[in-house]
Amino acid sequence: MDKETISRIEANPAYITLRKKRNRLGGVLTLIALVVYYGWIALIAFDKQFLSLRIGTGVTTIAIPIGIGVIVLMVLLTAIYILIANSSYDNYIDEIKKEVKQ
Repeated sequence: MDKETISRIEANPAYITLRKKRNRLGGVLTLIALVVYYGWIALIAFDKQFLSLRIGTGVTTIAIPIGIGVIVLMVLLTAIYILIANSSYDNYIDEIKKEVKQ
């Protein structure tokens, strides 16, 4: 792709909007993931007593469902990004492609 085409794309209002929305969503989801993940690690480091609490009469501790919850949340955050990207970002990309082909 030549520099003129790149300049036209970067100046396109749809491209600017797309970048802003994508960066904002990515930032929010990343922040959520980091808070949850590092919160989990901090809990492991600083409150082992809490994580060693048994659930019911079995041998499972509370750490297992919390750890599974962290994994499930990461999958959900990925799914949220994919759903939003497929429903919203594609419209902007199509608009940008139309303008570049002109």
